[in-house]
Amino acid sequence: MSDLQRAAQEALFCQTILAKSGDNVLLETLRGAAPVTWAHYPPGDVFDPDSGAQWYYHCHDASPHAAEHGHFHCFIRPQGKTGPIHHLVGVGVDAYGRLVRLFTVNHWVVGDDWADAATTTPLLERFDVHMARPSYLVNRWLTAVLSLYQAEIAQLIAQRDACLDRHQPPEGIATREDRSLEVTSELMVDLAARAKALGV
Repeated sequence: MSDLQRAAQEALFCQTILAKSGDNVLLETLRGAAPVTWAHYPPGDVFDPDSGAQWYYHCHDASPHAAEHGHFHCFIRPQGKTGPIHHLVGVGVDAYGRLVRLFTVNHWVVGDDWADAATTTPLLERFDVHMARPSYLVNRWLTAVLSLYQAEIAQLIAQRDACLDRHQPPEGIATREDRSLEVTSELMVDLAARAKALGV
């Protein structure tokens, strides 16, 4: 079995186990909380001190009919919790916790320690969250998704840099601080279809 097949299998396994109790990655992340727009779930974020991986979820549109309920912002702190933090990718899900989109954002959106694609891309393989809380299954699902789509995320990060290079902000505003530019690259994805294509 290839690394991609294993990643797809693990993501589907996590979803299957959650579904047995009527849950999904979104419900398990919120744990009964009524989502407040822009609030971080879980409070204080999730950080794995061994890998430096960090993530939080937040909601933009809590309505059940929204194409995207919210997204997981995934980061790496390569020097530990007190060191620089680099945004890798946003992982969008719908109101049923189904993966719908991967995307990158402009610097002002997350306020991380900026790094270009050449620096950020090698950090992708370090995203590995082995933590029991707030949910081992959500942690492993996110890890599997980033592993499964690592090549595509690398392309999105390269597209982010190209987008920023092309962008012409209003006079007096730096490109990475231009609030008219939020999403710098995106890819709509279907986990079940990807797994099927891999023979999983």
